[in-house]
Amino acid sequence: MTALVIHGHFYQPPRENPWTGEVETEPSAAPFHDWNERIHAECYAPNVENYTLINFNFGPTLLSWLAEHHAGTYQEILNADKVSAEARGGHGNGIAQAYGHAILPLCNERDRVTQVVWGLADFRFRFGRDAEALWLPETAANGEVLSLLIDQGMRYVILAPNQAKSSDVDTSKPYLFRHVDGSGRSLAVFFYNGPLARAIAFEGALSSSRGLVERFVTAAKLGDLVNVATDGETYGHHFKFGDLGLAHALRVEAKAAGFWITNYAQYLDHHPPELTVEIDNGPEGEGSSWSCVHGVARWARDCGCHTGGEPGWNQKWRQPLRAAFEFLRDDAAAKFQSYGSELLRDPWAARNDYVSVLLDPREHDEFLLRHAVHGLSTPEDVLVWVLLEMQRDALLMFTSCGWFFSDLAGIETIQVMRYAARVIDLMNELDLNPPRKAFLEILSEARSNRPEKGNGAEIFMSYIEQNNRE
Repeated sequence: MTALVIHGHFYQPPRENPWTGEVETEPSAAPFHDWNERIHAECYAPNVENYTLINFNFGPTLLSWLAEHHAGTYQEILNADKVSAEARGGHGNGIAQAYGHAILPLCNERDRVTQVVWGLADFRFRFGRDAEALWLPETAANGEVLSLLIDQGMRYVILAPNQAKSSDVDTSKPYLFRHVDGSGRSLAVFFYNGPLARAIAFEGALSSSRGLVERFVTAAKLGDLVNVATDGETYGHHFKFGDLGLAHALRVEAKAAGFWITNYAQYLDHHPPELTVEIDNGPEGEGSSWSCVHGVARWARDCGCHTGGEPGWNQKWRQPLRAAFEFLRDDAAAKFQSYGSELLRDPWAARNDYVSVLLDPREHDEFLLRHAVHGLSTPEDVLVWVLLEMQRDALLMFTSCGWFFSDLAGIETIQVMRYAARVIDLMNELDLNPPRKAFLEILSEARSNRPEKGNGAEIFMSYIEQNNRE
């Protein structure tokens, strides 16, 4: 039997106001309160019958929101993983995701580790088991990123076919990627079927479940595995009733066609990799991804990839936005190291472990027992938590959606600026002399395509700081 694995990447960027923790009204999502609510109604809830059938990941920030606002859907997702594990040799359909959906090859090493460690801890806390794989945001990877997954015990990773160094990669079989340190340690790499993924995501293949499965049958002639990865929001949000098309295709048409509906981990039990592969590290080793033909430039500069906008628009704002955030991140990191070292045995180990408190505030005391150099006074206790929150906001500044779209003044980019403003506010709270002036000077080099919006510094002061004061 030919195996069929469909992976859905379900994710929304964090939308909460960093000062209040609440998602504010987003008029563009009308008639819903915000985009999370709209996409929940169109996709996350309607797909509850599909989660037992497909490989999937849910972003930690989305799961956190679902747990608070739609506990029923949240529980269905967790239950689907348990049901699938019972049916598939102990291998649940769920996999983890890097915590804040940052582009990992563009992160510095310290942030890259924290993003992965937090994502794995979040998965363990919610699903009650260790993840076998971790979804890389935008599938962005280079050798260092894949080696980090090996270091963290991951069994496999999902990449786009264009991310293989060889142009003739076979998507019907897994490959072996070996750690860059020469130790021989490895993980399996699944390259999804690119034409099938495009057909589902962009070419209306969900309009007919029978037609979709006919495409699967054609692909099955190439080998023992047909595997596809797309945004999970494809099924119902991007394509109305796509959830129903997927359900009928997997429950009826694919089974009738003789497919073995499974997940990647169970497939590996029966078909371990036999061939090794090198991946495309992108220009200057910067990385490759599934949604930028220029590697990962879409999240760093005006590479030509965008989501539309008006004629003549550009994305030259991306580079100074990233430069401003990296400047602020490095300043915050130096202060975290300096002040945190007085109270924490290893500030960076404490940051990696801070996710335990984010997931369960009752872990506060145990966390301090593990990391504090001595029993902390109340002011010292407050200082530790503000420093750690400052680091959390610094990580969330790099949520990939801030660079993905067409303009600096879009809601996604304004959201990541809000995290930067929160970092500055927390520095002020601790009298740490935030580098606001220098930060704004760099940010002012970013300019909106809409002249009335101004430059990045003007947007930051008018849309974020002023609104926060109010």
